[in-house]
Amino acid sequence: QVSLVESGGGLVQAGDSLRLSCKASGRTVSSYTIGWFRRSPGNERLFVAAISWSGGNTHYADSVKGRFTISRDSAENTVVLQMNSLKPEDTGLYHCAAGGEVIYTNPARYAYWGPGTLVTVSS
Repeated sequence: QVSLVESGGGLVQAGDSLRLSCKASGRTVSSYTIGWFRRSPGNERLFVAAISWSGGNTHYADSVKGRFTISRDSAENTVVLQMNSLKPEDTGLYHCAAGGEVIYTNPARYAYWGPGTLVTVSS
């Protein structure tokens, strides 16, 4: 079992950057695929990005390609989501989640979730 805690959210203006971190405890993040999801106003968990347990594979939602980068810091047992050129539509509660060996965009494939960190992008 793994526990996840997100940090790094905040209030920024359109075009700014934020760096979200997902800190794991209990087990190393290299044991899991880690995904980032944004909770929509309708409470739906929308896929943002994911990185495989080995770190060799990444996948992004079309809406964030070229703007967001996901990476692992194994020494810190952390997964980082670098968010550049932020847009108002990126606003939401961002959760990281741990799943199996394969990257999925379906949130139901992820067993462990952090409480989330809030990102607000003003226009």
